Amino acid sequence: MSNEKNSVSEVFWETFSNQDRQKIKEFQKYMDKFAVNFNLYKDGNFIERSLPFDVIPRIIETKEFDIIDKGLSQRIRALNLFLEDLYTTKNIVKDNIIPEEFIYQAKGYLKELHGFSPSKKIRTHINGIDLVKDTVSDKWVILEDNLRVPSGASYPLSIRDIYRKIYPTFFEKLKIKPIKEYPSMLLESMDYVNCGGINVVLTPGRFNSAYYEHAYLAKKIGAQLVRNDELIVQNKILFFKNYDGRLVRVGAVYRRLDDEFLDPKFFNSESLIGVPGIMEVYLAGNVAIMNAPGNGVADDKGIYYFVPKMIKYYLGEEPLLDNAPTYLPYFKEDKKYIFDNMEKLVIKDVAEAGGYGVMFGHAMTKIQLADLKTIIEANPRRFIAQELIEFYDEECYLNDEIVPRKADFRAYVVMSDEPKVWKCGLTRYAMEAGNYLVNSSQGGGFKDTWVMEA
Repeated sequence: MSNEKNSVSEVFWETFSNQDRQKIKEFQKYMDKFAVNFNLYKDGNFIERSLPFDVIPRIIETKEFDIIDKGLSQRIRALNLFLEDLYTTKNIVKDNIIPEEFIYQAKGYLKELHGFSPSKKIRTHINGIDLVKDTVSDKWVILEDNLRVPSGASYPLSIRDIYRKIYPTFFEKLKIKPIKEYPSMLLESMDYVNCGGINVVLTPGRFNSAYYEHAYLAKKIGAQLVRNDELIVQNKILFFKNYDGRLVRVGAVYRRLDDEFLDPKFFNSESLIGVPGIMEVYLAGNVAIMNAPGNGVADDKGIYYFVPKMIKYYLGEEPLLDNAPTYLPYFKEDKKYIFDNMEKLVIKDVAEAGGYGVMFGHAMTKIQLADLKTIIEANPRRFIAQELIEFYDEECYLNDEIVPRKADFRAYVVMSDEPKVWKCGLTRYAMEAGNYLVNSSQGGGFKDTWVMEA
């Protein structure tokens, strides 16, 4: 648990102190046995590895999580309205809430999809929102929105069951919210937008970093796990080729690959993992694709700056959860502030993800800072700058001792007729002391998140 002191954490630590720590080794045996992994690509090499797991959960009191719940539901409603507006009437651009060129320069914006509305006008089906808790304000702050292909929900689901077997005392003594509803939330979302046919999970295959999750979630929701060569398009209808050669219509696709690889006839012609013609089916309204193609514009870190404005514009409400203080060098005043304070800011490349393209001003030399200013001056739209949030550490059990490590929290919001926030999430922590990059793709570990009543 973090440095936050409350009654629920005290009860946990009292219980934990009486547990047999030798049982911790059983967790690793479980993860190895069931291949609970998040694979890495490093220096051009594929590394298959178990995802580092910490036995000490993050604990969030129910009252505190209720604030997160309301804030995230509000945010996803606004983001869904933004994406639907952006690809149809573009009112938010016409009303000068977001500069027009800012949209069109976003890497994830797909002008080819203008005028198209997906099934039920839902675009943000599965959302992973990254938050940290600020030690100064003691409030949760949103760092990033992930509305393309967010991963990670399977890991706490996988671990919770083994927790119950190895340490049943926790669940007998503590009021921990159950988390088994996530697969039903996911299935409800797929069924809600399904255009007629079976549900499938489209995976690039086992060499994908999150393949474990693809297989796990497909099994949990009763969907068919498929690769691209198991799907075929005929007469603007998508079919799954059954083992006996029979074609079964597909009504909803939970895709686990990025837009550029989804359809070689529509996007990247060199893609070997996409389904030729699937976009033709989608644009004909004959299949739902989750999340909607084109969502990447909302993942752009520059667009993130405008989400509080979206909430006010679409919902007429004040944001319940704040962004980290963010500056856009695109605006003259912001650029001046960035250049005057670069040594204390975090600079991010707006099109990067997974912890890549993040530069900490305090760790850069004067020459590096000067070079970065030159790059920003030449292409201000490419970057944002944020104040460095001093977020809470979480206590982690590493190398047979309890040590503090920086940790964020990825919350999951699943959308059907209304957004639903899962009462759990993925807490990711850095393996090294003082490291602010906690992403799994950067080698970070994860822990379960317990929403608990006092």
